[in-house]
Amino acid sequence: MKLNNSRPGALLLVAAALASPVALADETLNVYNWSDYIAEDTVAKFEEETGIKVNYDVYDSNEVLEAKLLTGNTGYDIVVPTSDYLERGIAAGVFQKLDKNKLANLANLDPELMARMTRFDPDNAYSVIYMWGTNGLGYNAEMISERLGEDAPVDSWRLLLDPKVVSKLADCGVAMLDSGVELISSTLNYIGLDPESTSAADMEEGFEALRSIRPYIRYFHSSQIINDLANGEICLAFGYSGDILQAADRAAEADNGIQIEYVIPKEGAQLWFDLMAIPADAPNPDAAHKFIDFIMRPEITADITNYVAYANANLASRQFVDEEILNSPAIFPDPETKQRLWNVVTYDAELTRLLTRFWIDYKTGG
Repeated sequence: MKLNNSRPGALLLVAAALASPVALADETLNVYNWSDYIAEDTVAKFEEETGIKVNYDVYDSNEVLEAKLLTGNTGYDIVVPTSDYLERGIAAGVFQKLDKNKLANLANLDPELMARMTRFDPDNAYSVIYMWGTNGLGYNAEMISERLGEDAPVDSWRLLLDPKVVSKLADCGVAMLDSGVELISSTLNYIGLDPESTSAADMEEGFEALRSIRPYIRYFHSSQIINDLANGEICLAFGYSGDILQAADRAAEADNGIQIEYVIPKEGAQLWFDLMAIPADAPNPDAAHKFIDFIMRPEITADITNYVAYANANLASRQFVDEEILNSPAIFPDPETKQRLWNVVTYDAELTRLLTRFWIDYKTGG
């Protein structure tokens, strides 16, 4: 742009224009997040306020994200790994430290949950909690009752992990997350072992238990289960808490007579955090900080929780969260339930290879 310095105030007008959202229209933020994991208008609100264009891509497994990050040059400015994958990524040098001076809304986050996250990210130096939840069971109440009767063990991992029980559900469809890492801890817990174990021997026992139910699993997918539960295509799923609750909402909105329930089994369940983090080679880390801070605004965080039915760590958002969601123990577990939750475990390279080999073999029917 050629400046006409003969016009009074021209420099001030140009400066104002450069600071306006219109002038920032060429600035781009590349976000890589889980599918079905943000409110419908969150990105649009950010774009309108800042003038920064957002390219928003989605994935449905940590393994996909990790592979991209380790390869390098992803082009992404924001990614949302789960806590154990974040820890591994920090060790591998794929993330950059946050500039907390640019994150005024950090003050809104729950100190207790932030402290719990330091197990994976000391000093919370590389990440900010996006959402958190549990891995449990989602089921079609009518289909389960028809096949197992009124005494169906819907409050227990038996529903999925006991071959005598799950075999009776094969005809109506059983699905699992495409993540052996997340399934193995629940299996260890069910067979009486430490769900946070890092013992190869324990893993082998867990694998044996899982092999006994393999004939009854229809498919493995980390996002398809939402619509399939809602539409009655499957009757049981091992999945993320919010995904299953989204399925329940979609069934209710469709008024199709399908009732979907989510349960944290009485034996316990895995608690996880998904974190906003900035890749080490992010093209636009300044815009990434703006986006993270925007997400941490109470109203924005509440919008996301209200839409995706996942718990957040933003204490200031609670006043804006729908009462039904805020009071749901499936989303915000009560203190008694929290006592039965265990943490995600970060496995070393050797154990990760063991789990990966098993999972590939398991999915192909081996």
